[in-house]
Amino acid sequence: MTLPLRTILVDDEPLAISRLRRLLTKHRDIFEVMGDASNGAEGLTLIEAERPDVIFLDIEMPLLNGFEMLSRLTAMPMVVFATAFDQYAIRAFEENSVDYLLKPVEADRLARTAKKIQAVVERNDLAKMASSPMSDNLMRLLAQMQPKKEIYSISVKTGEKIILIPLSDIAYFEAEDKYVFLATMDGQKFLTTYTLTTLNEKLPDMFIRVSRSVMVNRHKIAEVHKHFDGKFMLALNDKKGTKLTSGSTYGEAIRQLLEL
Repeated sequence: MTLPLRTILVDDEPLAISRLRRLLTKHRDIFEVMGDASNGAEGLTLIEAERPDVIFLDIEMPLLNGFEMLSRLTAMPMVVFATAFDQYAIRAFEENSVDYLLKPVEADRLARTAKKIQAVVERNDLAKMASSPMSDNLMRLLAQMQPKKEIYSISVKTGEKIILIPLSDIAYFEAEDKYVFLATMDGQKFLTTYTLTTLNEKLPDMFIRVSRSVMVNRHKIAEVHKHFDGKFMLALNDKKGTKLTSGSTYGEAIRQLLEL
């Protein structure tokens, strides 16, 4: 591994990206910024394509947060977290030998990070440091500390661009084999990068799990009919007039949520 290191920035705050880019220009001998991403899904695509040596990663991002993005990478670069956590939380980073930048990023703190990374490269110890942020214990710790943002849309990739689909335009999500698709009110379907489990944790209460493979926007349910074996048939008011059948083990939860 040689300097400068191929570098990617991932942060959903444009001002934070701009500030970090500006500060990193003073360390061109260590970092070569290849690009940036404004959310975890976009970051995942960019990192897999560019294979950077190091990433500066925001933790709190909509839906696909920094930890979830890291867990999906096929190759792990060195990670420098950007965080707004308080000093008590910061100690957890220090004790686990994970470097961090407390927002707003200060020039002198970034300079210390640069020196630390330069020393790691010179010692040829990059592999060891790159793997340390991904320990199971640390991932759980960081996930517990993570503040949640309110979610208004979901990003999906179509062709060469990423579009944001408002939650209000989504009728339901459906898992097919290893993939999860979202269906819009006008009948379109888009492949997402999320699992139903992740969506169930992150989405607001307007979305309810009705079977192992389906999550529906409760505001788009037009009719509910009893089905056999404790199941329900849900008729949606989308363009296609979609009808979904609930799982038998979800019957009681649906009755409570919909006050049936």
